[in-house]
Amino acid sequence: MADGLVLNQKYKLHSSDNFDEFMKALGVGLMTRKMGNTVSPVIELTENSGEYTLTSNSTFKNTAIKFRLGEEFEEETPDGRKVKSIITQDGNKLIHIQKGAKESKIIREFTNDEVKMLLTVDDITCTRVYKAVQ
Repeated sequence: MADGLVLNQKYKLHSSDNFDEFMKALGVGLMTRKMGNTVSPVIELTENSGEYTLTSNSTFKNTAIKFRLGEEFEEETPDGRKVKSIITQDGNKLIHIQKGAKESKIIREFTNDEVKMLLTVDDITCTRVYKAVQ
């Protein structure tokens, strides 16, 4: 565990609340939203010499973002938007700000048993809970 973050642990999507509304607010098309709502991705956070990699693997798409805490980077979101992102750490939380046509915020809270994701855009909040895979 790196200062509160759980590394090298896989988590599978367990529940998702309001994800369709969140994607709709970001302008994600209907077909992509339908796919996004049906998959249960497995996420994992790893770290190597201060560089973090957050992977998300599903039957729909596999993605990986590489970042250093507090340094802005270019990101292509799973739905194809190009954004400038910055990720900072607060205890066992990663706070991920994405700036594109709209600014969105993703807070990932890591525990040994689960990752709770809080996604916000405009006045819409989505909660996604991932449970640890044994």
